[in-house]
Amino acid sequence: MENAEDGTHLPREIAIIGGGAAGFFAAITAAEGNPNATVTIFERSGKYLAKVKVSGGGRCNVTHSCFDPTDLATHYPRGSRELRGAFHRWQPKDTIDWFASRGVTLKTETDGRMFPDTNDSQTIIDCFMDTACEAGVRLRPGTGLKKLQSQENGTFSLELSDGTLAQVDAVCIAAGSLKSSPLTHAIETLGHTIEPLAPSLFAFNLADKRTHELSGLSVQNAGVKVLPNSPEQVGPILITHRGLSGPAILRLSAWEARNVQELNYHFDIAINWLGNQSKDQVREHFANLREREGETLVKSKIFEVIPRRLWERILQAAKVGDSTQWAQLSKQCETALTTELTAARFHVVGKTTNKEEFVTCGGVRLKEVDFRRMESRIVPNLFFAGECLDIDGITGGFNFQSAWTTGRIAGLAMAE
Repeated sequence: MENAEDGTHLPREIAIIGGGAAGFFAAITAAEGNPNATVTIFERSGKYLAKVKVSGGGRCNVTHSCFDPTDLATHYPRGSRELRGAFHRWQPKDTIDWFASRGVTLKTETDGRMFPDTNDSQTIIDCFMDTACEAGVRLRPGTGLKKLQSQENGTFSLELSDGTLAQVDAVCIAAGSLKSSPLTHAIETLGHTIEPLAPSLFAFNLADKRTHELSGLSVQNAGVKVLPNSPEQVGPILITHRGLSGPAILRLSAWEARNVQELNYHFDIAINWLGNQSKDQVREHFANLREREGETLVKSKIFEVIPRRLWERILQAAKVGDSTQWAQLSKQCETALTTELTAARFHVVGKTTNKEEFVTCGGVRLKEVDFRRMESRIVPNLFFAGECLDIDGITGGFNFQSAWTTGRIAGLAMAE
């Protein structure tokens, strides 16, 4: 709030509910934007920036090197339309510059993911903790929100889990996935709608002999889709001891999160181990092999992109014998082999989620939030940032970027 007479900021009490990525970014932005404000982060668990710590295998996938807001928004199964405008206000380039101005440089990997040069998430955590301290942000670890009441004068009354009360001028909910029933109840009591939660970014469990004991093998450019007709995701697929993971699988799980939840995580997928090669292209390749290398054994690996042990399993599934030569390959076996290569069908029997990196779709209904300010359209001075909203991105730094963007916009609005 600005004093109309001299342009100075008036004192303001701001409460941030949640000490994660979005919460810290909102708190720092608000505190720096209004030096007269008292900004406090209330974190129920007592562990600050927990997802930042474990993200990217402990390296912290800060953002993604996609600098066009419209293109960037396409990486969000839920929230893309709302984020398009928000990204025009704060996008990865801004995030990079923000960290650089605080002595943290980011590097870009071949797939576009961006990490701190140190390859250590603690670098990001230290940056946030130091910056928050310098900005005067107050920290209340081990203190969650039990009740939140809006007052007639536009302020809020908070009842906290440690038994204390607080009166504040603005509240930003940035508590991550809304699995906390007191917090969810508090938001709904104020008139907001919570879209049902569903896990996102998870691996697929299989009970299939084709992948048994192949844990650790990967194909770098495979296509996968949920049958009968979901959009195909293309990228690395990793065989695990439980089934399948890797970027292509995780992206598919994000886009199909609600559909596969309705199926209780029992559904069929089709994999093209050759990425963008069609059945006709593979059949043409086989015809050339019969003509030019007819005496060569089929079991001799012909696709560099497929690991040998996986190739052997594919041949077994197609019932191609070890002694079969290309010239001897029957039409039936050729059809089966082509299918196993370009449209192998697997039945998924469950999911595996890294609980520390848990991402959900669902949360506060987006049409109830003004994304120009991240402010509630129902309750003035109530703001939202991060995963508590019905927003989620695919793997690759996109979820953190939406946290930085929504946290920044909310912080600026609260500083007014």
